[in-house]
Amino acid sequence: MSTETIFTKIINREIPADIIYEDDHALAFTDINPQAPFHVLIIPKNPIATINDVTTENASVVGHLYVVAAKLAKEHGYAEDGYRVVMNCNGHGGQTVYHIHLHMLAGKPMGWPPYQDKLKV
Repeated sequence: MSTETIFTKIINREIPADIIYEDDHALAFTDINPQAPFHVLIIPKNPIATINDVTTENASVVGHLYVVAAKLAKEHGYAEDGYRVVMNCNGHGGQTVYHIHLHMLAGKPMGWPPYQDKLKV
């Protein structure tokens, strides 16, 4: 991916974020517009634009994002009650930053279906 995103700037510490987890492959930080009491974004440090860009060569990073989500759920006390992880893809999927990321939401019951009929503007 050649286009720099806001997430690249967070990784490079060019803009501030409330970072709650970091390792060699991933970074997690609180969402600036939380939709649950606990809402963090978990991103790979090496950017992948969309789910459509996941390949055999970089697929392990997606699995690692889920490992980080499970670790955070345990550390923050949400593993037992449950939590939701969501990854959006492209416009109709609700993706607004073209650097894949898991939304991890916890701290309240989650209904289903989780969508509305109109796109986020």
